[in-house]
Amino acid sequence: MPDTRSQRGQHPKDARCFAPAALPALRDALADLSLLLGRGYSPKAALALVGDRYALVDRQRKALQRCAASDDAVARRRSHLVSRQSIAGQTIWIDGYNVLLTVEAALSGGLVLLARDGVYRDLAAMNRHYKRVETTRPALEAIGRTLQGAGATARWLLDQPISNSGRLARTILDVADAASFRWEVELVPSPDPVLRDSGEIVATADSAILDRVASWLDLSRWVVEAEVPGAWVVDLAGPGFTVPSETSG
Repeated sequence: MPDTRSQRGQHPKDARCFAPAALPALRDALADLSLLLGRGYSPKAALALVGDRYALVDRQRKALQRCAASDDAVARRRSHLVSRQSIAGQTIWIDGYNVLLTVEAALSGGLVLLARDGVYRDLAAMNRHYKRVETTRPALEAIGRTLQGAGATARWLLDQPISNSGRLARTILDVADAASFRWEVELVPSPDPVLRDSGEIVATADSAILDRVASWLDLSRWVVEAEVPGAWVVDLAGPGFTVPSETSG
């Protein structure tokens, strides 16, 4: 179903699903799921097992699916993370929809999840259609200011099969032109393999890419922390585990 919202804000179920009272069970469930993944269980089977064990609803299961990671996966991802201070003069290859949707959600007051690997992720469900919302341009401007302040340029990759990708590409270039951001945009059939094999610094929160990419930048978290101080961020792994924000490498 096409997205008809003018904001990418709070889902009607999220206030209850991710209320403070729900977090202890969710954090226990995330730890269990991450342990099962580390022992080689099928992600689908492990999620069903843990979700049933803790009687979780669909939104909560979706959150676990996006935020769980084995210890090995967390270690691998962090070892390939580049510092924010090291990207001056570099061109960052951006997983366009992945980064943009998270920043849009934060600006709209929607839920942002701090995952076990320290990455910010959202629960947006876009499918094969993208609709520009009120926070699209502010989100792009926030991303641009953040990268420009670090002296970096950007190459945006968008999924060509997604409806309105061409319009979004034009909006990205319009924002870049207005603010003198040094940006390029490319529409490709699937950004995932391009990003994984690029050898460049990649900005994404997509676990499948993070597990293969040579180097990556935690851009969504960086932008939200810098530009959206009042964002609704839920630490799903808990303060005793979650990897803190990267500051120096």
